[in-house]
Parts: sequence; structure tokens; C-alpha cells
Amino acid sequence: MQLPECATQSRLTDNTLVKALARAFRWKRMLESGEFATIAELAEREGIAFTYMARLMRLSLLAPHVVEAILNGKQGPELTLARVLEPFPLNWTEQMDELQAKTAAPTHQNATATEPPNLCL
Repeated sequence: MQLPECATQSRLTDNTLVKALARAFRWKRMLESGEFATIAELAEREGIAFTYMARLMRLSLLAPHVVEAILNGKQGPELTLARVLEPFPLNWTEQMDELQAKTAAPTHQNATATEPPNLCL
């Protein structure tokens, strides 16, 4: 049995991912509190493009175990901000399946698609 690379490496927190998650949850909290009525209003106040803010806020819909893995640096090197900003299902089980499928691409010439994904969630 071969363990994913991230299982043997020291934890390496992706600060870009962590910062994006923090912003998403902060903005979500600001909207839910009523401090701002719309994403457009909040984006204007923050000086950020509405479309970017809306895409980043989707991160607040990630499954808790995915968020935890990112915060603990256990997400694996393939799970980048660009990857999590791609459309993903709202169902947490489907999210996990999709994230694992996206990280299961072969990493060397002799790799096969049946090898376990390199995602330590």
C-alpha cells in the first residue's frame, strides 16, 4: 500500500488558501449579520470586484472536513486556490468525490488512474 505524499510530509499550510477561506467566512458573517445588504455593497466597501468576491465566497460552502484539512495543511499539493475556485457541488459527499477525482491524475509516466488520490482529507 502506498500512502499519499502528503501523509509522509510535514504539514505545509497553503497561506493563500487559508487567507481565501478567512475572507470568505468573514464576508459571509458580515452579510448574515445585516451589516451589508448585498454582496455588491460589501464588494464596493472592500474595494474588490463583485465577481471575485462572489467566487471567493463560494469557499464558505466547502465541506467542514475540507476546510479543516486546508487549515491543518493536510490538503495535498494539488489542492490549490485555483482548483477550489472551480465550480464544485454543494453536497459535501459529492465535493469530496470530485476533489479526490481532480487530484487523482497520474503524476508520473508509470502512474495509473487507479492509484489512490494524493488528497489527505
